[in-house]
Amino acid sequence: MQSENLLENLPDATTEEAFRTLLTADGFRVERIVSQGQASPPGFWYDQDQSEWVVLLEGSAAIEFEGRAEPVQLRRGSCLNIPAHARHRVAQTAPNEKTIWLAIHYRD
Repeated sequence: MQSENLLENLPDATTEEAFRTLLTADGFRVERIVSQGQASPPGFWYDQDQSEWVVLLEGSAAIEFEGRAEPVQLRRGSCLNIPAHARHRVAQTAPNEKTIWLAIHYRD
């Protein structure tokens, strides 16, 4: 058994987000995502079969939900539960610093 620090040895995320699965179990997945200036492509919406709970460990981001006028703003320490099939997209992540997400995907 070995511990690690989720905020150290971060990959370069200036050209694309970096995803790393940390734990999987039946109906459950934990991943670390590192972003820097990325957003979902125009017109793209996530529509996931599982719910997702995210927390921002560092940085900032905005999540748009279909049918909602304003995006949800996230900053260091913010968390958000996204129900399965809630159509959403990443509107922005901080361009000048790494945004570090911890995402837990789960079945209801």
